[in-house]
Amino acid sequence: MSYGRPVQVIAVTGGKGGVGKSNISVNLSIALAELHRRVVLLDADLGLANVDVLLGLKAQYNLADVLSGERRLPEIMISGPSGVDIVPAASGVQQMATLGDQEHAALIRAFSDIADNLDVLVIDTAAGISDSVVSFVRAANEILVVVCDEPSSITDAYALIKLMNTEYGTFRFRVVANMTRNNQEGSKLFAKLNAVCQRFLDVSLQYIGHIPFDENVRKAVQKQTPILEYAPRSKAAQAIRTLAQKVDELPLPNNPRGHLEFFVEKLLNVANSGF
Repeated sequence: MSYGRPVQVIAVTGGKGGVGKSNISVNLSIALAELHRRVVLLDADLGLANVDVLLGLKAQYNLADVLSGERRLPEIMISGPSGVDIVPAASGVQQMATLGDQEHAALIRAFSDIADNLDVLVIDTAAGISDSVVSFVRAANEILVVVCDEPSSITDAYALIKLMNTEYGTFRFRVVANMTRNNQEGSKLFAKLNAVCQRFLDVSLQYIGHIPFDENVRKAVQKQTPILEYAPRSKAAQAIRTLAQKVDELPLPNNPRGHLEFFVEKLLNVANSGF
């Protein structure tokens, strides 16, 4: 029996709000779809959804309907650009922003319904280090930490990495520098974060690229259009495609890690089949 390719699960996070996390999540998803991957984008900001707004889409149902048992996950998904399927969250629903462990576990397990129909799950997490953010980050295989050149961004990224490392034993993080003037600035930004992490934590950080500041990004947001469609030859779009190539080459999971994670049944099958 063939169990197929494992699903790559990527959490895009950063601690601080306003660092461009959702924009990167959306456009990275599209760029991965352009590489012929079947991609699902999860808006994991459960109480303040914005992925559908960024894309000018309207969702009839959302994760609140899955949690209530009224809908199954495939029934709430909406089609986005380049064939990306989007799992919308609720907006302005306080109950969704304060879910307990059991509810988070139920949502993560619900994704087993689509395990055979995708290659990559991209998770756009909420800002901060709430229980919701931690649940989704822990359940992912890869963690992309987005930082920009602001002291608060570096401080918050460090706080997130510290929490995941000291409380949950996570040691591997990929870092994306956003809104940089050039690659040198991105490298310096990574060096700042890496230096403090190496001094105080037992972690492995990898600089996976930078997205340059590009006025086209703001214009694309205003038009509710992804930068890859609005200005496909822009510097930001080219950088996101380069990032997608690197992400596509990251190692796939090959066995469960002993805690709640996405597609755990498929990981068990893959481990047993010797993928």
